[in-house]
Amino acid sequence: MKGRHGLIEDQIRELRQGRELDELAQRLQPDGSPPARRLATSAKVNADRALKFWQKMPAGDDIRDRLLDPVTLAEIESYQGNIENCIGAVRVPVGVVGPLRINGLAAKGDYHVPLATTEAAMVASYHRGAMLLSAVGGCSAMVLYESVNRAPALAFTNLAEAARFVVWITEQFPALQDIAAGTTRHGRLIDMSPIVEGNHVYLDFDFRTADASGQNMVTIATEAICQHIREHSPVRPQRLFVEGNVSGDKKASARAFGKVRGKKVTADVRLPAEVVQRYLHTDTARLCDYWQMSAVGGVLSGTMGVQGHFANGLAALYLATGQDVACVAESAVGITRFDRNDDGSLYAAVTLPGIMLGTVGGGTGLPSQQACLSLLGLNGAGCSRALAEVCAGLLLGGELSIIGAMAAGEFSRAHHKLARTRVPAPPPAGEEG
Repeated sequence: MKGRHGLIEDQIRELRQGRELDELAQRLQPDGSPPARRLATSAKVNADRALKFWQKMPAGDDIRDRLLDPVTLAEIESYQGNIENCIGAVRVPVGVVGPLRINGLAAKGDYHVPLATTEAAMVASYHRGAMLLSAVGGCSAMVLYESVNRAPALAFTNLAEAARFVVWITEQFPALQDIAAGTTRHGRLIDMSPIVEGNHVYLDFDFRTADASGQNMVTIATEAICQHIREHSPVRPQRLFVEGNVSGDKKASARAFGKVRGKKVTADVRLPAEVVQRYLHTDTARLCDYWQMSAVGGVLSGTMGVQGHFANGLAALYLATGQDVACVAESAVGITRFDRNDDGSLYAAVTLPGIMLGTVGGGTGLPSQQACLSLLGLNGAGCSRALAEVCAGLLLGGELSIIGAMAAGEFSRAHHKLARTRVPAPPPAGEEG
């Protein structure tokens, strides 16, 4: 077996591909030749603008027609406000999971859950988990807390100035709430936590955003507060930024376990031993053995939280329902826990400390995404907590299914069976053969 030095040598040979070092260095130098035809930035979305973009790109009509198909052309103006430089749409296949029975404070009943993905075996796995949960009367689910934060950063001359500012801004909190309320009909500022680091101050603002995911909402409100600080602070900050990277926006962070960004939600279920055997083809003791080893493995690898594949279900549900898919980076932080009861049954729970989602605003109003939310019966105002509880139940089922597959030795078999049935897509016109 090769050591690290040998592997590095192999990698260098692969990069060189027989070329001299001077030639490689030349390829990495800046290219001063005129760039390709510049595309102007356009926030206007309509068929004419899309076609003009295509005229400026060296792509054939066959490629254009795949992205700008007749359905997309007909509804393209509905994308206004969601994208710039729009040239069409990408179709992602949508599968359905369920019925998934949820017994939550907001979600109650059987749900057919749409998942958009290109990964074989994933929908089948979540569907098996949903069937398992529904077979025992469903899982319990509850949104525990909700808020969305934004954390501006300020720099002062020294610590004394930073401390003086913190005293002032703390006294200003009622006024800051009024300023935030003046920027939105739906959001409200509920808390503020100053964090001092030398002459730097970070203001961790928490907002309620009703049924919207709310990231744009809290950014606009925070910018208005920052303007108030610029105009009225008795200590003028040397620098002020609307976000100082404390909020955890779109990144996994330990902060998720101490505070909430989005909705903190948990779900649990008790599964009799015979039901586990029937659906997962293994026993509860082996499930717990695997969960314990995987939990230690997560610690050894330094993961944030301990879970099997929250990101799979989250990304697929987010794509289908118009959520900000990049928020999977922060929302997939969480805990899965298995315990074996004295009677041989399994207790299983998932806790997601902060999932970012909404049922209004953002991409939730786009035609396909609105259809998926309507399939769930969770489209529009008053539905975001229910969607969060459905999401927790979905992920609980997904954890049971994947851990069951691992424990029963069926994980690779399922992927081999389902992924190998793929039919190759036809090549673009003129590229046959």
